Amino acid sequence: MTPRPDLLARLASHTQQRAQAGLRRQLHAIERADGVWIEREGRRLLSFCSNDYLGLAQHPALVAALKRAADEDGVGSGSAHLIAGHRAAHAVLEEALAEWTGRERALLFSTGYMANLGTMQALLRRGDLCVQDKLNHACLLDGAQLAGATLRRYPHADVEGAARQFVGEAAALLATDGVFSMDGDIAPLHELSALCRREGAALMVDDAHGLGVLGARGEGSVAAAGLGQDEVPVLMATLGKALGGCGAFVAGSAELVDGLVQSARTYIYTTAMPPALAAATLAAVRLAQAEGWRRDRLRILIDRFRHGAAQLGLPLMPSPTAIQPLLLGDTQAALDAAGALERQGFLVTAIRPPTVPQGKARLRITLSAIHEEADVDRLLEALSRSLAGRPV
Repeated sequence: MTPRPDLLARLASHTQQRAQAGLRRQLHAIERADGVWIEREGRRLLSFCSNDYLGLAQHPALVAALKRAADEDGVGSGSAHLIAGHRAAHAVLEEALAEWTGRERALLFSTGYMANLGTMQALLRRGDLCVQDKLNHACLLDGAQLAGATLRRYPHADVEGAARQFVGEAAALLATDGVFSMDGDIAPLHELSALCRREGAALMVDDAHGLGVLGARGEGSVAAAGLGQDEVPVLMATLGKALGGCGAFVAGSAELVDGLVQSARTYIYTTAMPPALAAATLAAVRLAQAEGWRRDRLRILIDRFRHGAAQLGLPLMPSPTAIQPLLLGDTQAALDAAGALERQGFLVTAIRPPTVPQGKARLRITLSAIHEEADVDRLLEALSRSLAGRPV
């Protein structure tokens, strides 16, 4: 009898192969964070790799709200929402998120990954069609596969390519990132919405990197495209990026949210987020709405960085958002550039396959409203030194 494969040995072999290819992921503990500065392994580094786009993660109002709520209600919720874990703080936050995004209802999830998995598993059935952008986040792809739907992917941001995927008469969902996390560009939402109307398909947008940053009051990429609940019936966004907290929500009609409460397994069978965290996130929502200067400041920094990079001939990808990818192509080149920047006092992450396609390794530079213009200028100077002599 042939022995069964050893699963742990197989996993170890895969890890070794990744290491040999320069693709092994490693954890590095941050000892202290102070705005855009972090301390790691005894070194103080200026970070350009956080998703804290509005600079709210350490805002005193969030810290005070968290402490106050924890003093009153403790830390953990102790239960799933449907048992005894749904607290007043959760309900108030859901109402605020629904109002902000122009939807009837919102439903909190513990993470964005869980929100997308649960929503797609609730909406889709085996034999349904799910059409997705090839650069969608992994959780959208996993959600379609978990549901057993037929997954068809179209070339990035190609609306005609998306239209070609609608074959047959099965129930259909088109899912896309609003802002793409590795390229930083924005999906053609208006055109995709029109396509979904023609095809009788539902449109779902993952706005993890758009909420708080885009739109007149930070409502996100959907509002910035002039679309509402009728055009985009399923909206997911996270609370751990521009809002500086943790968790996620799905917003839409009352019918959608009630259906998720009944059927989304990643909502039903998990512990609710700490109520103190919900209270802190509510403070972040209020700040994001009221302090439009943060978005204005971020746009100024984006323009400054892109203008400076163009003057230096740096190979920036065409992104209008806080995510500014510097395409280097080769994995080792990206690792070398990140290492050179760290030696100069900057933390910028090298992004390698399979997170991005082969030959598309890059530095993923992200900007925050609490960066100074001088910080951006210093980074540009460091990039110029680090990439000196490299063909562009």
